[in-house]
Formats: sequence, structure tokens, C-alpha cells
Amino acid sequence: MQFPSRRRKFITNSQTELYGHPLQFYGQPPLENICLTEFEAFSVDRLKLLKTIENLGVSYVKLSDMYKKKLDSESKALNFPYRPDADDRKPQAGPSEYEKRRKDHISHFILRLAYCQTEDLRRWFIQQEVDLFRYRFNELYPPQKLEFLHRNNLQYNTISVEEKIPLRDKLVNSSYNVSGITVEEQDFYKVPFQDALDLVRTRKVYLKAGYVYIPHQDIVTIVLNDFRTRLSKALALTARSLPAVHSDERLQPLLNHLSHAYVGQDYSTQKNVGKVSLDQIDSLSGRSFPLCMRQLHQSLRENHHLRHGGRMQYGLFLKGIGLSLEQALQFWRSEFIRGKVDADKFDKAYAYSVRHMFGKEGKRTDYTPYSCMKVILSNPPSQGDHHGCPFRHSDPELLKQKLQVYKVSPSGISQVLELVKGMHFQLACQKYFELTHNIEEANFSLNHPNQYFIESQKALGGGKDVKRETDTPHKSQENPAAKGSNATGESAANTSQGLAEMTEELDSYFQDA
Repeated sequence: MQFPSRRRKFITNSQTELYGHPLQFYGQPPLENICLTEFEAFSVDRLKLLKTIENLGVSYVKLSDMYKKKLDSESKALNFPYRPDADDRKPQAGPSEYEKRRKDHISHFILRLAYCQTEDLRRWFIQQEVDLFRYRFNELYPPQKLEFLHRNNLQYNTISVEEKIPLRDKLVNSSYNVSGITVEEQDFYKVPFQDALDLVRTRKVYLKAGYVYIPHQDIVTIVLNDFRTRLSKALALTARSLPAVHSDERLQPLLNHLSHAYVGQDYSTQKNVGKVSLDQIDSLSGRSFPLCMRQLHQSLRENHHLRHGGRMQYGLFLKGIGLSLEQALQFWRSEFIRGKVDADKFDKAYAYSVRHMFGKEGKRTDYTPYSCMKVILSNPPSQGDHHGCPFRHSDPELLKQKLQVYKVSPSGISQVLELVKGMHFQLACQKYFELTHNIEEANFSLNHPNQYFIESQKALGGGKDVKRETDTPHKSQENPAAKGSNATGESAANTSQGLAEMTEELDSYFQDA
């Protein structure tokens, strides 16, 4: 039967045409089959790229030279398209340009599935994708921009030199950063005014006979609005189809992991067990603990008790900085018996959970400390709880008071609250690090409370005792999604051993510690 071969030929031709331009609106979903390993790898790399965009957008002026240099470097490192003039006919090392554009296309649609589930996730995804699109569009050459517009049925044409001459004074007076000399050198697009209402509203363009004349540096505004609208509608449609996607037991755990994914070091391997003594914890909490852990430590000292969510978050953090099982048991017992729990009750009701954290009870899973993403997105605190992220879960006024107690300057508090207002919670924590350590700009991207502790020790000159190997192997953390993934692998083992192996390796890609 010849139908399958005709189908493959159709897909190949369609994709060749789709990947013929370095940029796309992602209007057509990928039609090919991919393996789970490729599914995971593509999605993780794109998530890394989007997180880089988020960090750069706060640290640098968007589209500044340093912003573009760092984003170009990250795109290159992750094998995403980064040169508008790239050509498969030219010899190059690594994946071909076609393969990079294929990866860009597929990974975008994978993250659509993961980030369409809630309003917060959709908002974050749209913002990062729009910033990535803006960077890529501005890197295109003028003929490529025109080709892109026509490919996507945006029939905006540049006006000729003859048309410019009678409009010269009008174009100079109405357009920002355009002089009489540059009018003749740069392109102007003739666009129906209803497609450029934002520019018309702010009086940045010349309007005549129902058309606006937009200089080439401003056409990106029109294209971005179109892209944002299309992506927003697409995410809403994708959310409706989620029940069908979640019925696939292979994909559900993968997608659940993605929206909470942490892809850095997991801080689980104990290379410095016992290097931190119990006597040091109080002083370290004031100098080197992130605000979330400082808050938990203070609450524990004041109330001599923490609920389960707080014990898990803080207990695993302490494990990550070097507390041994014996030290942890002594630490929690000594604090709890100062409250309403006697030693006998602690041994019966709480000691088991401490041993469980260290993989000595139950399934003997070596739990890893929680990453920032896990703290921010899962198990929000309720009344009486003290876990979670203060930048995400605290009222801004209460957060302000807490920062004042910790002697953060008024200007610093304003900077932190501005980042919180923009929902950049990890960047707010990084700013808190800079303010409390008198550092102009941190040379790392904060993603983990234990990373905060290690960087703090380095900055304070006390890193030798707690210095950790940077190439520690990743270990899986027990969680419902991972459990579902393992169960899927076992059920598929009878028919496909390879599929089971790929599923079991899920956590090597998604460390939502």
C-alpha cells in the first residue's frame, strides 16, 4: 500500500516549506512522530532559553548590545536558530539549520501543551515567546522581514522612493528618530490604519487616506501584536484539548513536570555531610539563608513547630547544605521538645518523616531539596503555614515590613517590590541577595535556595567549608508525576523495553526538586 509513503512525502515537503524562513508564527503544528527522548530534550532546551530571556529582560535593556550578545550565545549553545543568514548549503559544525528550525518548531508546541494549563503559566509563556520573537524579527534583514510578512498574509509593502519624496516632511515630523537624510535610506511600510491602532493612538506615524506609514524599526510593533493575539488564542484552544492529551499516560507526567521544571543542579549528593554544625545554623540563617528559609527558621525558633509543608521545605534545604541524618534528628527533636511535643511523641510521630527525607524509610527515595520553581508553583501556604516563597505568597505590605526588619534600604525595597509586581519572583530574590551582600550585580542566575546559600558563602569568603562539586549527578525526587511516569514505564515494559527505559529517565531531564 502506497499511502504511508505519500503521507511521509507530504509531511517532508510541508516542513521544508515551513522551515524555509528563519522565523514563523507557529500557525501550523508539527505533523511528524518523535520519540519521548526527543520530546523531553527539546522541551527542556526551550525552557532553558525562555528562562534566559526572562532573566536578561530584567538585567539588561531589551535589544541592547549586551542583551543580544548573551541571547545569541544561549541560542547557539542550545542549538536553536540564531543567525538569519544561516544556510544549510554552507558547511557548519553541529546540527544543520533545518534541524535547528525543526527543533524550534516542535519545542514551541510542546511548551504550549505544558503552559496552557493556568492563567499564570499562559501569561509567562506568552511574554517570553513575544520577547524571543521580537529579538529574532529585529535580527532579520529587510528583504527577510518583507518575505515574512507576505508568508503570513500581512500584505504590508514598502513604499518606493518616488512615493517618499512628496511625503518627506510629513514622515520626518511624524516619525521618531527619522531625519530628512534617513527618510530616503530607510524603508517605510504602508499599512491599513486599523492594523496599527497603538501607533496611531500614540501619534508615532503619519496617517493619510486610511493608511499609516511606518518606519522599518516600528513595524515590529504591528507584527508583535499579531503574534501575541495568535498565540493567546492558540493557548486557549490548546487548553480545551488538554483532557484528550492527559488521557495519554506517557504525556501527562511529562507535561506536568514541564510547567514546574527545574533543570539545574539538584543538591542531593552529600559531599559535605557534617561540615555544617548545629551551632552554626542560627548565624548562617541571618547571613546566608534565602528569605524563604530564613522565614522558616525564624518561625521554628519562635513557635518550636512547623507544619508538614514547612518541615519538608526546610528539612530538605538543611540536608542540602550538609546536615547529616543524625544532626537533623537532633536539630528537630531539640526544637520540638521545647514546645508542646515531648521526646516520646517526637520519636513516634516525627522522627520517621525525618528519616524518610534521607531515604532511610518507606521506598528509600533520596529526596532532593526543593527548587525555586517547586516552592513557587506547588503547595501554596494556608493559614498557619510558613512555607512557600515570600516574594510569591506574601502580601506586598507584609513583605515590605519584613525587608525593613532585615535592614534592606528603602530604595532596595522599592526595587524588590517592583520585581514582585512584575511577577519576577526569582529575580526579586536575586535582588535581595545583591542588597544583603552589597553586590552590584550577581554573576549567577538564581534558581534554587541551596544555590543561594552556596553563592552567599562564596561572597562572604566562607565557601571553603561548604563548597560543593558543580558536576554532581542528578537524582530523581519522589513526586506524584514521577511516580506516574515510572508506573507508565513498567506497564509498557512488556511491549517496549526501550519506552520503559526512556520513561524511567524522565527525572534526569526534569528536576522539579
